[in-house]
Amino acid sequence: MYQKSPISIMFLTLLALATTLLPSLVQSQTTRVGFYSSSCPKAESIVTQTVQKHFTSAPSIAPGLLRMHFHDCFVQGCDASVLLDGANTEKTAGPNRGLRGWEVIDDAKTQLEAACPGVVSCADILALAARDSVVLTKGINWKVPTGRLDGRVSLASETNNLPGFRDSIEVQKTKFQAFGLNTQDLVTLVGGHTIGTSACQFFRYRLFNFTTTGNGADPTINPSFVPQLRALCPQDGDAAKRVDLDTGSAAQFDATFFTNLRNGRGILESDQKLWTDASTKSFVQRFLGVRGLQALNFNVEFGRSMVKMSTIGLKSADKGEIRRICSAIN
Repeated sequence: MYQKSPISIMFLTLLALATTLLPSLVQSQTTRVGFYSSSCPKAESIVTQTVQKHFTSAPSIAPGLLRMHFHDCFVQGCDASVLLDGANTEKTAGPNRGLRGWEVIDDAKTQLEAACPGVVSCADILALAARDSVVLTKGINWKVPTGRLDGRVSLASETNNLPGFRDSIEVQKTKFQAFGLNTQDLVTLVGGHTIGTSACQFFRYRLFNFTTTGNGADPTINPSFVPQLRALCPQDGDAAKRVDLDTGSAAQFDATFFTNLRNGRGILESDQKLWTDASTKSFVQRFLGVRGLQALNFNVEFGRSMVKMSTIGLKSADKGEIRRICSAIN
């Protein structure tokens, strides 16, 4: 009878061990701060400088990049699937047609490919650019864990996961909880609306014939604010006209967004509901430093929730890649 040698037994043992560990290794894709410190030391500075350059000439790219990262993470995970071109990709879906900043990501990717070919993922560029956008609008700076891989799947049909402007708080919480984000994360991340604008088409219905009583507007809107909004968005006016989401402070990343909610000056119905629903109102109050409640620093909590969100759906090596061009799979 054939007897296995010690060497063959050792080989078979190692092979069995490798076979056992491989699935867990494939599934254990993680991120860490400084991932590119050796492979591409200038990666983060290249992204920062690129965002700064574009921001100087077009400040509106800051909220655009922030929202792009958010929209990316809520569909297929934080894998840059929102950047892919093609028929019926995420980019073509209604919620993503108003996003801005595609050219910023492409510019940064071109520079990174010249400096470190095939090293830095588009998903990481987007995560870094979102952070840089907050910093440029006077918000907090936080350390972004990197090491994501780019996904190969992008479907417009999956954008239903994105929170909608008419969503109830319960629906919003359900969508966030599906990705491990709690109610505080929800309120915090929606606070990103402190910068940027919305088109009239997404809230004008709140201004006319919303009710059959009073002034006809959504009763959660401060009555003194209704004429101002109607002047900006007439009933038969341009549906694409942009209006600041954080009245009086749309260019600065701060907590005045929550002050506006308290004062009935939220633009989107889903935003204003953060104040009218008891389960979220307490967090708004804590961001405002209401006496008797433990205060929360909005900027600090925003950085924490962004890091938490940025770990959604990290791609494993068998399902991800480092794209050479952000708008197309390799």
